[in-house]
Amino acid sequence: MKHSAAKLFGTDGVRGVANAEPITSETALKLGRALAYVFRNPSGRHRRILIGKDTRLSGYMIETAMASGICSMGADVWLVGPLPTPGIAFLTRSMRADAGVVISASHNPFQDNGIKFFSRDGFKLDDATEQRIEELVFDAGALEQFRAQGADIGKAARIDDAIGRYLVFLKTCVPRTATFEGLKIVIDCANGAAYRVGPDVFTEMGAEVEAIAAEPDGVNINDGCGAVHPERLRQAVLASGAHLGVALDGDSDRAILVDERGELFDGDDVMALLGAQMAATGQLKANTVVATVMSNFGLERALARAGVRLVRTEVGDPAVVREMRANSYNLGGEQSGHVILMDHSTTGDGLITALLVCARMAESGQPLSALRVMRRVPQILENVRVRERMPIAAMPEVVKLIAACEGRLAGDGRLLVRYSGTEMLARVMVEGEDATLIAGIAREIGDAIRRRAGAAA
Repeated sequence: MKHSAAKLFGTDGVRGVANAEPITSETALKLGRALAYVFRNPSGRHRRILIGKDTRLSGYMIETAMASGICSMGADVWLVGPLPTPGIAFLTRSMRADAGVVISASHNPFQDNGIKFFSRDGFKLDDATEQRIEELVFDAGALEQFRAQGADIGKAARIDDAIGRYLVFLKTCVPRTATFEGLKIVIDCANGAAYRVGPDVFTEMGAEVEAIAAEPDGVNINDGCGAVHPERLRQAVLASGAHLGVALDGDSDRAILVDERGELFDGDDVMALLGAQMAATGQLKANTVVATVMSNFGLERALARAGVRLVRTEVGDPAVVREMRANSYNLGGEQSGHVILMDHSTTGDGLITALLVCARMAESGQPLSALRVMRRVPQILENVRVRERMPIAAMPEVVKLIAACEGRLAGDGRLLVRYSGTEMLARVMVEGEDATLIAGIAREIGDAIRRRAGAAA
């Protein structure tokens, strides 16, 4: 019987605390069965589903349960062990698997975990496919008649050269003429999935590499390190005199960089640099970059100077990828360091991002600080606690005020009013050169929302 009130999938797969629903062995087994059924092969050959994970302790438990569910439906499992999320997307494509599974909670602490799926083309599943899997998980008897019997039961095998395959692929993303000889790089692996392949790829490209947070023990993933905590990387870069620092997150689908001066170089900086370069060499499709509504107005300005258009989406890299696929764009991303280079990968890849920035440094002979092409515009964020998420359009006085404030910015700034997805908050973000002006605008709009929809003190 369907359990319509429950919902497994969020914006990026299934997430939660490990060993509590929905991240339990029981649900993982059901997800494995549902996945194997949904991706059944009409030709009758055994389906092949690839499973990878990050370094969390709970990954072993979930991996085993998923594999069991998949095999019970007559599909084979390929286990690749700890490997970056984009590496699993790549292997799913290159090994012609029918689907791929990533067991990771990305930048979250070790006690959390998650499960997300890739289709055979390496893209995350569409909403309709996720909905079908969810329905099968909650419908206890739906798959009983499809259980495999006898010799049809699936088997599991470990792919021993998964890291080597991904390593070779990463190097093909860099121009063959590029070498990183003479570059000193510090890489913070977040004690996560890239703890081996990350240092190895930069070493093989000729760089002198210092790896930190590259000794995972199952519980230290993202613990005071990685893209969410770049302070440790910054200190290491300055102490060692490195040319570049690279901070990955737990599943290595994003990177935050640090230049030789210890200053952060985030996703907006990367998109400005690579967008301008790709436009100049005729590689940027439709002369367009895709970013979210949270990217700084400075990115928009920098790209405009290079003759590049910025298209904005709602928050989240899945939204960026949808826009890119719909219009065949090849560069997009988020301020947080997810950068999608569609010519190379179907998802954000922190290592590809860092490799291409390194290649730009090597080609130009300039330090990263000299390659910074965007200047961040000051930003004010006003949070308003609300009693309900009343549509902005249902508050005419607020709509009128927003229009008037946009006129006061006169194209020299940007404002965004949106509700938090997780808290009862309206967020008013204003960007512009005049700090007094943007602070006043944020306060005015915040007060107008507070009068109409604000929560009682």
